[in-house]
Amino acid sequence: MAKGARKPTSKFGARLEPFMRVKMVLRAGRGDLYTVTGVETVQQFARLRETAAGLDWAARCCDAISRLLDGPDAHPFAYNLLANSLAAVDADQSLAGKGAQVSYRLKLLVAAGLQPCLDSCATCGSAGPLIAFSGAAGGVVCPSCEADSFPIRASALDWLLAALAAPVAQSPPGGDVELRMAERCVNETVEHHANIRLRPAAAR
Repeated sequence: MAKGARKPTSKFGARLEPFMRVKMVLRAGRGDLYTVTGVETVQQFARLRETAAGLDWAARCCDAISRLLDGPDAHPFAYNLLANSLAAVDADQSLAGKGAQVSYRLKLLVAAGLQPCLDSCATCGSAGPLIAFSGAAGGVVCPSCEADSFPIRASALDWLLAALAAPVAQSPPGGDVELRMAERCVNETVEHHANIRLRPAAAR
C-alpha cells in the first residue's frame, strides 16, 4: 500500500509506475499488507514503456513470473532474468516478440526447477531418435515412449536447445512453426508439473 501516491505532491508516486525497477522501504502491517515508506529508482525502462508492444511484452513477462513463482520465497535467478529481459527490450524494441518471450519462459522453467529434458528421452534415457514432447514426462521422448505426447520437429528442438543456451537478448531466430511448438513445450510442462496455465506469448 502506497499512501498518497496519487497526489501531485507525492514524493514517490511517479516511481511506482508499472515495469520500473526500484528499491523500496516497506513497513510491515497486518497480514500480508506492507506500507511503502520510501522508493528509490534503479531502472526506469522508459523506452520499453513508450510503445504498446513493449508494454504488452513486459506485462506477459511479469504475469508469467507471478503465476509460476507466486509466494514469499526469494528467487534471485528469476529476478535477474526478469530485470535483464526488461533491460534488453528497453534497449532494443525489436526483441519484443514471440521468440524472446518463449526464450524467457523457457529460462523461467529453469528457475522454477522445471527445466525440460531436451537431449535424451525423458522417460527411458535413450539418445534418440527424439520425435515428440511429453509434458507429463518432462521433455522429449523416443518412439518407444511417445504415449501422451505431441510430435516435435527437429528444428523446434534445435531452437529450444539454442534458446536455453543464449541470453534473452540473443534469442535465436525461429519460424512460426518452431515457435509454436516451443511454446507448447513450455506450456505443457507448466500445466503438468505446476498445475497452472500461462497467458499466450506475444503474437509474433
